[in-house]
Amino acid sequence: MTASTEQRPEATAGELAAQLGEQISRLVRDELALAQTEAKQRAKRIGAGVGMFGMGGLFAFFGAACVVAALVIGLANVMRPWLAALIAGAALFFIALLTVLPGWKGVMERRPDVPHDSIESLKADVAAVKGAIHR
Repeated sequence: MTASTEQRPEATAGELAAQLGEQISRLVRDELALAQTEAKQRAKRIGAGVGMFGMGGLFAFFGAACVVAALVIGLANVMRPWLAALIAGAALFFIALLTVLPGWKGVMERRPDVPHDSIESLKADVAAVKGAIHR
């Protein structure tokens, strides 16, 4: 047998340590690649949703602007136009305040999403390495 095809029944401790180091570094690289892939997929879905949400918000804004203009024109028939615009503006600022405060509270309490699949896979890998070490 040649040296390249010769198989030894057991590897030395140094060879095992080198293999362990290589396997652990490969495992960490693979886990990081998985987490990166998950994050990219999540970002694509979120990006598409945000885009559609933004377009809906833009059209809602235009609709609301038309309603506000109609309100001001209607009030201008009863009072001076500047006073009608001032009252409508104050009412809109009050509605905005009532809308923003609960939304701000919800944003401040939100925790960032984490890549659950990668974390579970990493936990399983750590448990497997610990099990192999204790044998």
